[in-house]
Amino acid sequence: MSAISKSLTYTVFAGAAGMMLMTAANATEISGAGATFPYPIYAKWAEAFKAKTGNSLNYQSIGSGGGIKQIKAKTVDFGASDMPLQAADLDKDGLVQFPAIMGGEVPVINIKGIETGKLKLDGPTLASIYLGEITKWNDAKIVALNPGLKLPEQAIAPVYRSDGSGTTFVFTNYLSKVSPSFKEKIGSNTSVQFPVGLGGKGNEGVAALTVRTDGAIGYVEYAYAKQNKIPYALLKNAAGKYNQPDIKSFQAAAASADWSHTPGYAVILTDQPGDASWPITGASFILVHKDVEKVENVQAALQFFDWAYKNGGKMAEELDYVPLPEAVTKLVEDTWKQQIKATDGKPVWTASK
Repeated sequence: MSAISKSLTYTVFAGAAGMMLMTAANATEISGAGATFPYPIYAKWAEAFKAKTGNSLNYQSIGSGGGIKQIKAKTVDFGASDMPLQAADLDKDGLVQFPAIMGGEVPVINIKGIETGKLKLDGPTLASIYLGEITKWNDAKIVALNPGLKLPEQAIAPVYRSDGSGTTFVFTNYLSKVSPSFKEKIGSNTSVQFPVGLGGKGNEGVAALTVRTDGAIGYVEYAYAKQNKIPYALLKNAAGKYNQPDIKSFQAAAASADWSHTPGYAVILTDQPGDASWPITGASFILVHKDVEKVENVQAALQFFDWAYKNGGKMAEELDYVPLPEAVTKLVEDTWKQQIKATDGKPVWTASK
């Protein structure tokens, strides 16, 4: 799709073939809300899943903070967040967390005459831009990273997410790792107080501000930048290499993830080692309640992610997302069986049919 909206709804149509628990005759509308990062792939998966099962997905792309609030309030069947909750928070709110997909973020730019992939930045320089310490595109530190590139004497306009966002969490987590000053002054969270710049709501807002503001730099997930043809800069990784943001560099960053020994699967993938890695890589997570009241809806939601694990890999790769390894999805489904229960104590999840 050429543009991305804030929500998606794929409605049930008569006669859809049922391959899971539900059939078209008894179709369920699954409700979810949260992270904008996975929205493009959830849209593709939802359309294909509807065609197979008759079940529709109504997903509101409102940011991770909103998704966490809505699942806690039980107004949706699942919440989605790019900032994983820690085990203590999951236990406190009676939630189960699992990863759905992995991908990367890119710094998008609007500098006249500079095309995608021509500008090079490193983490400390990017942090200094968002700290307000580097204010011109022809600053000596940027020039040193870009010999031979003609950089204008133009003010830099940093753009950031104004809403609670897992995209901001991943971005600030990376900058906090590469810049002690950024970690001390701003830190890492879904919502932080940047000292300079313009705030936009959602990826749509950040992209719109970046595109229409001369000299702007922002951050969005790669799939969004790619689909909407927004120029981006390359970033030096922990090994000192400048790689293209794509599925290979995201996979390289995810290669060392230790899912099985991380409580709540709360793996952070920023600034990973390896020559081939992309430095701002992250996973997107799903949150559901351990004690389920609307069993049919949560069953349908788990069926959606089970179907996506087994059948959605190619679609994910087409958008440069990284599907989870089969070993991880098996761990996740064991978690579903063990931890997600109906009010009568019976497991909500059974193997797909």
